[in-house]
Amino acid sequence: MGEIEGSYRVLQTPGTRLGAQFNAGISTLEPGQSLSGNMVGGSKSHGLGLQVRVQGLDDSQEFFVIDPKLPGQNLLSEVFHRGNLIESDYFGVEFQNMQMNWVWLEPTKPIARQVRIPANTLFRLSVKFFPPDPGQLQEEYTRYLFSLQMKRDLMEGRLICTENTGALLASHIVQSEIGDHDDAADREFLRANKLLPYQDKVQERIMEFHRRHLGQTPAESDFQILEIARKLEMYGVRFHPAADREGTKINLTVAHMGLQVFQGNTKINTFNWSKIRKLSFKRKRFLIKLHPEVHGPHQDILEFMMASRDQCKNFWKICVEYHSFFRLFDQPEPKTKAILFTRGSSFRYSGRTQKQLVEYVRENGAKRTPYQRCVCLNRNPSPLKKNMFVPFSPHSHHLGLLKNQTTHFFFFFFLSFFNLTLPLPFVDSVMDNPQLSPLTSKGPLSLSPSFQMSTLSLPSQAPSPLQSPILSEVGSTARLEEEEEGRRKRYPTDKAYFIAKEILTTERTYLKDLEVITVWFRSAVIKENAMPEGLMTLLFSTIDPIYEFHRGFLKELDQRLALWYGRSNAHVKGDYQRIGDVMLKNMCALKEFTSYLQKHDEVLTELEKASKRIKKLETVYKEFELQKVCYLPLNTFLLKPIQRLMHYKLILERLCKHYSPAHRDYEDCKEALKEVAEIATQLQSSLIRLENFQKLTELQRDLIGIENLTAPGREFIREGCLYKLTKKGLQQRMFFLFSDMLLYTSKGVTATNQFKVHGQLPLHGMIVEESENEWSVPHCFTIYSAQRTIVVAASSKVEMGKWIEDLNLAIDLAKKSQEKSGVFLSTGLNDHSNRSSDEVSLEQESEDDMNSSRTSLDKQTHHRANTTMHVCWHRNTSVSMSDHSLAVENQLSGYLLRKFKNSNGWQKLWVVFTNFCLFFYKTHQDDFPLASLPLLGYTVSTPDESDSIHKEYVFKLQFKSHVYFFRAESEYTFERWMEVIKSAASTTGRMSLLIPKGGPGEINGS
Repeated sequence: MGEIEGSYRVLQTPGTRLGAQFNAGISTLEPGQSLSGNMVGGSKSHGLGLQVRVQGLDDSQEFFVIDPKLPGQNLLSEVFHRGNLIESDYFGVEFQNMQMNWVWLEPTKPIARQVRIPANTLFRLSVKFFPPDPGQLQEEYTRYLFSLQMKRDLMEGRLICTENTGALLASHIVQSEIGDHDDAADREFLRANKLLPYQDKVQERIMEFHRRHLGQTPAESDFQILEIARKLEMYGVRFHPAADREGTKINLTVAHMGLQVFQGNTKINTFNWSKIRKLSFKRKRFLIKLHPEVHGPHQDILEFMMASRDQCKNFWKICVEYHSFFRLFDQPEPKTKAILFTRGSSFRYSGRTQKQLVEYVRENGAKRTPYQRCVCLNRNPSPLKKNMFVPFSPHSHHLGLLKNQTTHFFFFFFLSFFNLTLPLPFVDSVMDNPQLSPLTSKGPLSLSPSFQMSTLSLPSQAPSPLQSPILSEVGSTARLEEEEEGRRKRYPTDKAYFIAKEILTTERTYLKDLEVITVWFRSAVIKENAMPEGLMTLLFSTIDPIYEFHRGFLKELDQRLALWYGRSNAHVKGDYQRIGDVMLKNMCALKEFTSYLQKHDEVLTELEKASKRIKKLETVYKEFELQKVCYLPLNTFLLKPIQRLMHYKLILERLCKHYSPAHRDYEDCKEALKEVAEIATQLQSSLIRLENFQKLTELQRDLIGIENLTAPGREFIREGCLYKLTKKGLQQRMFFLFSDMLLYTSKGVTATNQFKVHGQLPLHGMIVEESENEWSVPHCFTIYSAQRTIVVAASSKVEMGKWIEDLNLAIDLAKKSQEKSGVFLSTGLNDHSNRSSDEVSLEQESEDDMNSSRTSLDKQTHHRANTTMHVCWHRNTSVSMSDHSLAVENQLSGYLLRKFKNSNGWQKLWVVFTNFCLFFYKTHQDDFPLASLPLLGYTVSTPDESDSIHKEYVFKLQFKSHVYFFRAESEYTFERWMEVIKSAASTTGRMSLLIPKGGPGEINGS
């Protein structure tokens, strides 16, 4: 196998990446030296010093000569210096005390006062502070050490996870060690290295996962290990046994966000730092004092009993350090000692905070010397013939194994003989510009998915983000917010910049949406071999070229926006403060993809047919929709390319409206608008048809007791909640209005969270009348059909008006279409409707249909609960097809600051608005949302006096007692967010866009 390169600083000597039995990790021994040769009399003292052992994260051991009377910081500094650690504050040195508990070496306390016999004590380097996101680790070497910690935790049983996840983590460790999959080499490596306690049981699964990591570099494997580990509940968890007031055994632990309580291995409570007023201990009692509003005035102190005072104090110290490291901006000042009397502990955290550490690495990172890391061709693990760090620098005189010219000659002869390459250290100019996206990088470690037309980039192969400028943002959000505000005030930009920025932010989201199909769904169907080859070709040959085009387009947008706003380009800003030329070039190029876009109709239809016909594909389809990355119904993502054209058209219209005809960017924008409008016009009818088909197929999956909902000619018009009058009174029902029938359903008590059809009424001969006076029920109307009469009530006068208007228009359209075609309804529908004339038998029949359809749903443990129908059910409202189309047009994304009603701080989040919902991400690079907020029923406004919000560009979202505040970066983005959220929160009663123009009279949405 060839060599895989990374970029690193020079280590003092090279060492192997992993494998405890070879004792060759972060070592300072020269080649040929033995560890025993460095020892002088075992643990004998050297003058005033004492020799102690420190075990590295790869289990290799080194000896250090220390003075035990000096503070622990001296040993820490020696370990960090010899290990060449820049981000050293994430790490600590621990040892076992007399009770055999691992405790941290305190930097400010003399070693002799902490360790009884230092010479006989094994110290070990470990990760002390676990950040929530590995992206906050800016050094690749630091991520390597963190991956070693994950390996240690896996083996020691601390990082508890499912066998499948454990096998996946082990497969990335194998990839980082020996490179690409080779069956014999894998078995040999796994036989020689114990990675999991249950390794023999899952060995085949490890090898299967390893096959998928083809071409993944060691650095990428490290990052994947951390990405998987950070999502586990036990990531970074160190248990401290305790008991609550009732004597129940629990475990306390501390993390970046606060304190956590575990019962066994299950987390049962979390106390965020923002909710904690004070932490203290008294003998064996550990006390958490909360702010009164958290649990009320009578429960603001929580008490836990620990085994001893020492254990209680040790845990308190760890909490103090975690709080200081993650929450404070600056290192806390040491407490001055009282002259006569002391009260409380003088212990304070003595290192740099995370914010200081991020700033330090950013300022000093460019000074580090790069080096190369290679995966050796020899797969047999040995101290010098394994995956190793190979320092490489033209200016370095200390080159580890390559110490003389002869060695250099043979090394490069070896590379040339096997046709291998060792490129010069990769320097990415993007790092100097925080505005540039990772997509501007074409290096081997680029964050963007390394996807080519002929190859597959699996989800587990997400490349390393070493060149991603956004990484520096994550660890210092608060400082960046201040800088951003200051920059905005010093360098005001016009509205055109923010309109252009909207194109960029929505393009980022759009590309992520395409990856749901091109990367994630492709991986799922290939893994199970679930899709016929013909359909695979049709689907991916249609969407892959579009995806590749938009990757390039995003790169151009990213570069232009960076130049537009970059301070360093002040002398040439005039040439870059425009977007029309970029848009015109790419809108013209987009015309070549019209034929691909026209195939989406066929793709959607064939995929739906195949999923009904092929059981395995149906199962994969449904299981994939339950994954976090598929945050919308799967077929929704197939509509994105055509919908994106409409977005371009609307944004360019906004730009042209903003510019005066004399502006230098106006002509280019006008021409780009003309180009995209031409394509959009060609595909408008196709989009309307596809949106309708997508909605029908979504409902087909969510409804039990109705077949063939996607019958030709059927159009979706409205869905929503109404109350049906029965013998038991008003019963909540979910109604669905189509162009040929009205369905009413109730929410099933099944595990799949679906709706069960109770009845369906044909529109032929239907009459709708208001009947509030007759039944003395507010907002009530009666529906007369050929089979039965039902009385329903809406939640408001407006809702009633929407339903009556849409029903009457649908009845008129159904009558006209039937007169033209001479067909009443499809045979299946007629049979189903005529089998019974009363509701009871209809419901019984629906039960039978439900039982017959359960077989295909057995494997589902739950169902998507944030679909429009579920939100309508809980919010007691309705949505029409025109509302859906308007929501599609108003898609928006970008960074916002969010604040809860009772919180003090603002949190920076990447927010995506689509499908009547806000989806929240940490950064725009995340693959799936952290949370979502359905907007139906919410009101949006500006904060009032009682809210005490004294910031500009803030809007308020409220539903009953739920209140959120969001802050935008400019007046334009503030207005845009207000506009799109109003369109979703206060839906207007409009008829389906499928109704042809010139049809029945226009509907007033008020």
